[in-house]
Amino acid sequence: MKVIEAGVFVQASSEKVWRVLSDLGKYPEWNPFILMISGELEEGARLSVKIGLPEGRPMTFSPVVRVAKPGVELRWLGHLWFPGLFDGEHSFRIDEAGKGHVHLMQSEHFRGILVPFLPASFFERTRQGFEEMNRALKERVESSL
Repeated sequence: MKVIEAGVFVQASSEKVWRVLSDLGKYPEWNPFILMISGELEEGARLSVKIGLPEGRPMTFSPVVRVAKPGVELRWLGHLWFPGLFDGEHSFRIDEAGKGHVHLMQSEHFRGILVPFLPASFFERTRQGFEEMNRALKERVESSL
């Protein structure tokens, strides 16, 4: 298993962060990492997600929502071709971090037989994508205060 994480502190309530995170149709306006996302944010629903890694080709996949708890957590699980080959469980966790602030942690747990064979650069570009998205989300949320 390989885990990638990137967090950011946001000067806003968890509800405001969730509002931006859950407004899937507006991702193309602000999100440099998740270029497009559609579907329903409810447990068991299938999403369509197009991501763009820095210095890479966009990839589209169809994960299933595992958790969609407003203001707290969004998590989905996707597979490359079939479960166990290359699985990614992506999550956004929103935690209170003091008066008027939250900490958003974006993470991915990669599992499967292909994980040990992927180059370190793939995981580094993924982390960079998380950081770019986190910065853009912070800017979007804080500019709407």
